[in-house]
Amino acid sequence: MTTNANTTTDTPAGPRTAIVTGGSRGIGRAVSRKLAEDGLAVVVNYARDASAADETVAAITGAGGRAVAVRADVAEEKETAALFDRAEQEYGGVDVVVNSAGRMSLSTIADLDLSDLDAMHRTNIRGTFVVAREAARRLRAGGSFVGFSTSVVGTQFPTYGAYAASKGAVEAMTMILAREVRGRDITVNTVAPGPTATDLFLTGKTEEQIDRLAKTPPLERLGTPEDIAEVVAFLSSPAGHWVNGQILRANGGMI
Repeated sequence: MTTNANTTTDTPAGPRTAIVTGGSRGIGRAVSRKLAEDGLAVVVNYARDASAADETVAAITGAGGRAVAVRADVAEEKETAALFDRAEQEYGGVDVVVNSAGRMSLSTIADLDLSDLDAMHRTNIRGTFVVAREAARRLRAGGSFVGFSTSVVGTQFPTYGAYAASKGAVEAMTMILAREVRGRDITVNTVAPGPTATDLFLTGKTEEQIDRLAKTPPLERLGTPEDIAEVVAFLSSPAGHWVNGQILRANGGMI
């Protein structure tokens, strides 16, 4: 099957298949749609919003792609294992795993509610670890794992302390996992977006704050989910397969 010049063809065992956690909204939705456009069958994972996942699947299948929605809490190992089981049952295997599920709460360190810290730890650190562990066990040769961090790990803006700390853990896992899957023809990378116009980013910010952040990169605009999806698609394609163990700061030159 070929849908455009950059499309990845099916394998003898079936379509190349991607699991996109948090794939129903924001950057995850854009990634799901982009990978489907590139010819992959996509398992759109969601935790709570079934209607958003169904909308994403409908957009993909309406454009001629292949997709199913599967609910799973990425921090729950049995649910995540079942997510991978479903991908294997539906499409024959797993070739790309994109862990875009995430949680963000902003506060100064002095004022942070520790329940918010625990929630971010559970999704951003434990969730990444659980998904990465399952990916390491199941990805086929030629496969890719793409995690998500944030450029705030480098910019170190106030009120992002707990969030940046949780994403710093994701960055720490990246090269280690790449080395642990040595010899299996699997790449492991992490994308660290800058300010990107998603609900997660925009919620709780004033127009002044948004405008100020938009002017921070030399390109003087916010990123879009589609900008980030293009980066993920490259890293998970044969064209990007020589890039391995890297943290890619997709932020318009912010740092």
